[in-house]
Amino acid sequence: MITPADIVAVASSAALIILGLALILTVWRVVAGPTLPDRILALDMLTGISIGLIAVIAVKTGFSLYIDIAISLGLVGFLATVAFARFVLSRGSIKSPAPTSPAKASSSTKASAKKRHGGGRKR
Repeated sequence: MITPADIVAVASSAALIILGLALILTVWRVVAGPTLPDRILALDMLTGISIGLIAVIAVKTGFSLYIDIAISLGLVGFLATVAFARFVLSRGSIKSPAPTSPAKASSSTKASAKKRHGGGRKR
């Protein structure tokens, strides 16, 4: 006969495996993300996955202090995401420059510098 404790143990083990895979894929997105907003979104997702991992560990171990840690991580993660979003908005451009040859890169850098300093929009 299957007891409820067995079901919880199997479900928490499966959740740990799934969240571990999601954590690995999200770390890959943070490292290889093509643009800065992709990386910021991946960091936000990483916080959510970490909260899930901590909650599953709390259920598996029965130690309720982990829930408080997960709540605190959620608050800090939200504030960090808002701060990163404001940083991206303050830069004015959300696209990363495409990799080009050094000659094109230097000319495009000068053009973008002129655009930023010469005729930028007022805020």
